[in-house]
Amino acid sequence: MIWRKTAAPETPLADITLLLEGTYPFVRGGVSSWVHQIISGLPQYRFSLIFLGGDRSHYGEQQYELPENVVHLECHYLMDPLVESKPKARKGNRAAFDTQRKLHNQLRNKAPVPKGVFSEIFQSLGRKGGISKEDFLYSEESWKVIDESYNKYCTDPSFIDYFWTIKIMHGPLFRIAEIARNIPPTRAVHAVSTGYAGLMGAMLKETRGIPYILTEHGIYTKERKIDLSQAAWIKDVTDKVSTNLNDDLGYIRKLWIRFFESLGRMSYQMADPIISLYIGNQQRQLADGAEPARTHIIPNGIDPGRFEGALAARPEETPMVMGLVGRVVPIKDIKTFIRAMRAVYEVIPNVEGWIVGPEEEDPVYVKECRELVSSLGLENCVKFLGFQNVNDILPKLGLMVLTSISEALPLVILEANAAGLPCLATDVGACRELIEGGTAEDRRLGSSGAVVPIADPEATARAATRLLLDKQRWQAASTAGLARVKQFYTLDSMYDSYQNIYDTALSAENREN
Repeated sequence: MIWRKTAAPETPLADITLLLEGTYPFVRGGVSSWVHQIISGLPQYRFSLIFLGGDRSHYGEQQYELPENVVHLECHYLMDPLVESKPKARKGNRAAFDTQRKLHNQLRNKAPVPKGVFSEIFQSLGRKGGISKEDFLYSEESWKVIDESYNKYCTDPSFIDYFWTIKIMHGPLFRIAEIARNIPPTRAVHAVSTGYAGLMGAMLKETRGIPYILTEHGIYTKERKIDLSQAAWIKDVTDKVSTNLNDDLGYIRKLWIRFFESLGRMSYQMADPIISLYIGNQQRQLADGAEPARTHIIPNGIDPGRFEGALAARPEETPMVMGLVGRVVPIKDIKTFIRAMRAVYEVIPNVEGWIVGPEEEDPVYVKECRELVSSLGLENCVKFLGFQNVNDILPKLGLMVLTSISEALPLVILEANAAGLPCLATDVGACRELIEGGTAEDRRLGSSGAVVPIADPEATARAATRLLLDKQRWQAASTAGLARVKQFYTLDSMYDSYQNIYDTALSAENREN
């Protein structure tokens, strides 16, 4: 799907092209909310949107009305068939596959990719003179590369599994290269993750000289590692599906993880600036190969005024309601929230737990969560409310709870604080910083809730009951959170930072032209 506004032919179609993998405008969540904020809050720039999805059946209707300054939207689904033609024997371009070997050797050694190698591969990927889609799928040279790598590196006993993993893993790169060659004119690109979107930004920087900005909310490679360590669709006979990233994993599972780590390193090599939301993620980027001078921290922000109504609507007595606002997916660890509710229910019989968020992304996991509620006898206590207007929900909650196993800087904590609602969160991402404060000045405001270990229902339940039943503790947390968000996490500060980033990129583009 491609949608475009009419643009004057003598000017670039867009100032900034956002590269969006599996998010805005088709999936709701923190990242999508942030994208919508950036576009709406910086109306002086024209935005083009490139949406990259996996299987097109996983995405439904558009979830956001596009702001007036969006001039282009196109959607691509990376799991669509790569070619429609029947297989046909072919030799393949030996020189092009040799260059591919050089790239793979650099990536295996975690070394920077020489610019000549990077440019040569991605300028010609999917074209005659390089590695065409047909050559990748059917040629003798492609078979040789896979056979050599299997014999030299693979410890998995199944060549068939290895063969199809390589085909499935690399197939989307051809579509990425084609999209990059055909995007409408733009003055700069801004990827909102590494992965395939980040790789496209790197391609555009290297092959077309377009300034490339990268923002990571969560660290993509870390989140993919979590997903892949648990993914049941990887049939790896030498490992066990695990929630512990330190467990031994099979070769195929590790191969997928190394693939996304490689995409991340290539993104870091080409992007300037490389933006994270807080110091912990910046340190992770540095450990993964980002150049220190190009890394920056820009926290998320919200408009506290938007939540004045929710703050005013808060009842005098604390509602005995624990709310989890987020997608019903494994990375949010909804099951720990449900198990914690069982323990809280033993102490506070009139407590309720509300799970507020979309359920379309992982129907199997949603079913498991509902079954867990039933098995624990919590049908009258735990409610699945689906997507709701957060302003309507916040005054009805007594505590915001995040049991995620991975987060960046979750907007839902800032929104809850702006509505005077204390928060309880796992010790991931910037959650401790948001609740207890980052700088010394920030910490003097006090704690706005509690921080608990990952996947610990008992600790979650103990912290929740203390906050819900201790009115003085609850009020102190409410006051601290409201002061923190007004002082350190406003939209105006975030907008000013990104305006400076965009103006710098557009100035660089003008100098190069």
